Formats: sequence, structure tokens, C-alpha cells
Amino acid sequence: MRKRSILIFFIFISSIAFAQEFPSEIWHKGKLVLLSEDTIVGNLKYDLKNDLVQVNVQNVMQTYSARKILYFEIFDETIESYRHFYALPYQVQANYEVPILFEVLYEGKLSLLCREEIVTESAPQYNSYPYSNYYGNSPYSQTRARLSYKYYFFDEREGIRNYNLKKSELLTFFNKNQQQVKQYIKKNNLKYDRMRDLVRITAYYNALLDS
Repeated sequence: MRKRSILIFFIFISSIAFAQEFPSEIWHKGKLVLLSEDTIVGNLKYDLKNDLVQVNVQNVMQTYSARKILYFEIFDETIESYRHFYALPYQVQANYEVPILFEVLYEGKLSLLCREEIVTESAPQYNSYPYSNYYGNSPYSQTRARLSYKYYFFDEREGIRNYNLKKSELLTFFNKNQQQVKQYIKKNNLKYDRMRDLVRITAYYNALLDS
């Protein structure tokens, strides 16, 4: 009976997802600027999956779609920094564009944009309970949620282009000075799929364009 109870306990634990609040799930102080040029200051909550922004002004709730938004900014207390978002036209099908929300990570002649999403994944874990020898070293599944990012590059000539986090693809976004960018990445041991490194690389490329 004791062995059976322990086994049931581990099955129960494996089904639990650890609770965690993500930036899109909480309210942030900020402002929203509409295409009509009206500015709304209050508490904002964004929904990139549906391209919506909610605004709470003195307990009055309003919801705006990307079609009505020019841009918005928030102070994200989870990272203690300001974040800026724009509604930009993006081609979702051939000859068909719709405005969707992008976060601007770096703005220049070549800008770096991103969209975040919450993904849920299962990772195998192994029983480390002292009585595990009774059942062998069988794995169980633990579910967790994490933030994932999709990156985009934008310039006036090419528009918005998706970056698929392939190392061989990264240099194709830097039409000029590719060799210098490649050397900069190698010298500074930068990663092709890490946000802060992509910001550094984009900033360096823009500095080359301005020099």
C-alpha cells in the first residue's frame, strides 16, 4: 500500500505546471497613441496573440485592435525598463497585409523587432525519491511555460522580414559590410539566437552604415 501511494504521488506531481506570471498577463503603466492621434495614459495590458491592447483609465476599460493603434509604450516592472511597440503592416498572405503589433528592440536604418509568445512544453524528469529503487529509474513528465520570441528585421526598402534563428541566415540581413559583421560576431562571441546579442549586432551594423 505504501509503494502504491508513493507512485500515485509522483504521477500527481508530474501533472502540475508551475505557476508563473508573464509580462503579457499583468498590467503596466504606460500610454497608447491611436491613429487618430489621441493619446491615452493609464494601465495597459497587451495581447500579441490577438493583436489587442487593453487600457484601464480610472477603472474604465477600453480595448483597441492593432488597426486603431499607432504605437504604445509601457514600463515593465518585471525587467525595470520601458518597452515600445508599434502597429506595422505585415504581409500574412500574398498581396495581403494587416497591421500587427511588434516590439521594437532597436530602431535604426535597419531595425530589430520581435513578438513574444508563451509556449508550454513537457520536459522528462527522473524520480529521485529514496524509494525509487522499488520502481526503477522511470521518467515522468513535468510541464512548464516559458517565453519564446520571434524576431524580424525591418528597413524601408525590404519591409518586415522574418528571421528564423538560423545562423546561416543572419548575415543575409546585412547587405553591406557582411564580412565586418561576421568578424564582430566572432570576436565578441555573440549568439545568433540570443536577444541581447541580436541587439548588439544590429546596433553595430547601423553604426557601420552611419560611418
